[in-house]
Amino acid sequence: MTVIVDGIATNYVQEGSGPTVVLLHGWGDSLKTFDGLAKSLKRNYTVVRLDLPGFGGSDAPKETFSLSKYAAFTADFLNKIGQEHIYAYLGHSNGGAVCIKGLASGVLCSDKLVLIASAGIRSDYQGKKKVLRLAAKAAKLPTNLLPKQTQNKLKKRVYGAIGSDLFVAEHLQDTFKKVVSEDVVAEAAMIAQPTLILYGKQDTATPPNYGERYAHQIEKSNLIILDCAGHFVHHDASTKVHTAIEEFLV
Repeated sequence: MTVIVDGIATNYVQEGSGPTVVLLHGWGDSLKTFDGLAKSLKRNYTVVRLDLPGFGGSDAPKETFSLSKYAAFTADFLNKIGQEHIYAYLGHSNGGAVCIKGLASGVLCSDKLVLIASAGIRSDYQGKKKVLRLAAKAAKLPTNLLPKQTQNKLKKRVYGAIGSDLFVAEHLQDTFKKVVSEDVVAEAAMIAQPTLILYGKQDTATPPNYGERYAHQIEKSNLIILDCAGHFVHHDASTKVHTAIEEFLV
């Protein structure tokens, strides 16, 4: 389905019935990353997932977006489709950072929160400036002659070092620079909602110590670190993740 929000054609899926759970994907990803989780949750919940501006089937924003802007856009989207009470937000990677920013500021409101390999910790950003410059150059490399799988592997290697999920499209580079420089770890202390925090032990983009820092900041939180899982922990350990989330939401 498509709805116009703040002038942006926004692709989304709403399915199931019951309390509303909103799923926010990470940078360079789309709502499809939650196909498996949505299938599991829709048996007991109304599951809403959208392609954030610039990703998936949604139009790109004409202005530079920040985490705050993505949070405000999410609130406007939910208002547009008539979702007034949100039982839980669930964010993966940059989607988790958007959730934290929105809930801490009061732009978003929910009863519970689930963070999956959440980004938003940038204390070592200065040390990654060289990698950021490399990433900017990588976006302009003539990789289009390479097989698609090889292109994505090269881009993941570069952008994984700075905590992004895939790569930066040229029209989103200013937004990327804005988002990657934001740190929400201090704001996480303002999260009052019961929070489930899930990280993969093998995650190199948003390592498990990020989860430990968020767990320290969020008073009502429970941290689970899953072995043999990486940044896409909801794919690598899907059964365990789905079970943990369903038990938490009850």
